[in-house]
Amino acid sequence: MKPRLELLSPLTKEHSFICYEVHVPSFEFLWHYHPEYELTLILKGSGTRLVGDSYHKFEDGDLVLLPPSLPHTWISEKTANQHCQAIVIQFSNDFVEKLLQFSALKTIAKLFEKSSRGLTFHYPKNNDLLLLLQKMIHGNEVIGFSKFIQVLHLLSSKKSSAIASLHYKPVKGNENQQRINLVFQYVQNNFRETVSLEKAASMIHLSVSAFCKFFKRTSGKTFSDYTNEIRIAFACQLLIETDLSISEIAAASGFDSMSYFNRVFLKKKQIQPALFRKL
Repeated sequence: MKPRLELLSPLTKEHSFICYEVHVPSFEFLWHYHPEYELTLILKGSGTRLVGDSYHKFEDGDLVLLPPSLPHTWISEKTANQHCQAIVIQFSNDFVEKLLQFSALKTIAKLFEKSSRGLTFHYPKNNDLLLLLQKMIHGNEVIGFSKFIQVLHLLSSKKSSAIASLHYKPVKGNENQQRINLVFQYVQNNFRETVSLEKAASMIHLSVSAFCKFFKRTSGKTFSDYTNEIRIAFACQLLIETDLSISEIAAASGFDSMSYFNRVFLKKKQIQPALFRKL
């Protein structure tokens, strides 16, 4: 799968940022990156958010700030009743550098310093933020600019956590990006059944040993660890949202052995599946 490179329009480049709404039946798997920063607020929708080497569930209110060139995508299941909606701001690095020249914006400067691995905000009530974003969308350029500064100032005071891990480094070069995305897509489509190391290696024309080195270097994780993280994240979703037994959930998540499922779950979540469901 070739990653999608998103670019701002000429008008946006002139004005340094753009704010828009997204209305879609579902968020499709589109592993992509772009040379701009991006702030995304999910208004409606739930599913899985992939950023760098992270794999986490998202729902209404998910709020993320991403730096330039960090691959990401949101994925949601297609259902008849679900409609997905988001507000997105994309803005250039030049715009950020100009802002950081003003001493009054020191708190905003710290926000961008922290954002190198992406930030997710612990911000359960975002009505004030939503109001600012809506005024950005529907107001004129002057109002949009002033509200954007307010948005950044507001976020600089909120608790946040890094998304991608410390050892994650985005893949450089289009060829490597295409290869790793092909593997990611393969795992995403097959994790509930059988995921083969040999098949993944053959897809990008590498020996198994060369593939293992390539995958670890580009993703920061081993192939089996990456696959298990996706499976455990899916298992957590089933534990919360269904009444399936734990053995049924283990099988539905791609685990052939209950003992192995329990061992991996404990390692990833520091808690047993039954207690996770109870809590």
